[in-house]
Amino acid sequence: MEPQQTQYDFAIIGAGPAGLFAAYELLQQSKPLKIMIIDKGPDAMQRKCPVSVNDSKCLNCAPCNIMCGVGGSGIFSDGILNLRHDVVGGNLSDFTNDDVESNKIVDYIDQIFLRFGAPERVHGMDDEKIAQLSLRAMSAGIKFVRIRQRHLGSENTPRLIQKFADHLREKGIEICTDEGVKDLLIEEGECRGIVLENNKIIRAKKIIFAPGRVGAVWVGEMARKHNIAAIHAPIDIGVRVEVPAIIMQSVIDVNRDPKFHIWTSKYEDFVRTFCTNHEGFVVKENYGSVIGVNGHSFTDKKSENTNFAFVVKTRLTEPLENTTLYAESIARLATILGQGKPIIQRLGDLRRGRRSNDWRLKKSTFHPTLTDVTPGNIAMALPHRILTDIMEGLDKLNEVIPGVATDSTFLYAPEIKYYAMKIGVDNNMETNIKNLFAAGDGAGLSRDIVKASATGLLAARGAIRTF
Repeated sequence: MEPQQTQYDFAIIGAGPAGLFAAYELLQQSKPLKIMIIDKGPDAMQRKCPVSVNDSKCLNCAPCNIMCGVGGSGIFSDGILNLRHDVVGGNLSDFTNDDVESNKIVDYIDQIFLRFGAPERVHGMDDEKIAQLSLRAMSAGIKFVRIRQRHLGSENTPRLIQKFADHLREKGIEICTDEGVKDLLIEEGECRGIVLENNKIIRAKKIIFAPGRVGAVWVGEMARKHNIAAIHAPIDIGVRVEVPAIIMQSVIDVNRDPKFHIWTSKYEDFVRTFCTNHEGFVVKENYGSVIGVNGHSFTDKKSENTNFAFVVKTRLTEPLENTTLYAESIARLATILGQGKPIIQRLGDLRRGRRSNDWRLKKSTFHPTLTDVTPGNIAMALPHRILTDIMEGLDKLNEVIPGVATDSTFLYAPEIKYYAMKIGVDNNMETNIKNLFAAGDGAGLSRDIVKASATGLLAARGAIRTF
């Protein structure tokens, strides 16, 4: 018996920002189109955490689990919109070749988020405070990146995404959730559809390949199987840092999610902060067989702490260029050492070359927000070079934010951002496989919400031009 088949004009793989904005842009066409979005995860309003984010009984479902479905994982963490076309999350001008056009796209995306319920407030607009913080950073040999930011909030985004998805459905777009894509349907050198895990075939004239970050491994498999042009991109490996919120207050007053870029002295490696959750919570994430950490912050639920990611950009050259495999091996080791839980360590214990234990953790001047952890020594899990970069980087950052690198500071490991193999695309965002277009984090073309949204929009425009 032949597998069941359905025909569409456009099939979009992934219902994160890239997929949603691709669909939104396709709706701007004058003629009606038959469009389908398919995602392995659940619908937006089904994602409600049944327990506290720091409860040891956390089920790692919404909003803590990276397998997020409609809306994607980034929106359901802290929900920060970085309203800048470059520096953070990639550079849109790599695809547009025009800074002015790239800025217009960012503004356009921002207006769409506002339409569906994003808050009006924009952070990072006080010129005097920005100048003062920039001077402090430069004096320490650090670059502070100025960015306009809009904070959605972890608990508000399900409503925003639901309104977005409802709008798409009202306009006739089919959004199919809890459905996995097993394969791409490649015939005579062209992509002509997708094969679902239940073997149903979805045929389409154009396919937009936009799985989220959790789909990075699958993207790599598809690239190898179908000879889709791609390269291994750098990967971020490090820790999540947690300090008392009062220590971070002065920089939070400048930017909700302050970005600091640091070049270390010993190895001249690039270290950065991102995903700052002021008065937020550290949470555990499951990546299949390995674990990691992330952070969330809410508008109506606050802690006394602030946490942020502190990671080292890691590139590999031959003979091992697979950065994802390298990062997975580190995460696997950390998972073994932590017995399936993130490792927590006081910075003071790390400096003294000893593991943290329960009584040493109690020496800190504050309490960790994540309790489902294993006290230990992250030096047993992270490579020496990465660990050296982290410790040197924190000491530099302490010159800008006094108190961020005290003995009491908590470090959680591993904090790893699994970027996909970077799929090669042309000016239409089309891959070397005809009719297959790529967008978003899973395709290695973006690293934040706004850039993912923008690449989805550009892929839709490219697909329309070749339709």
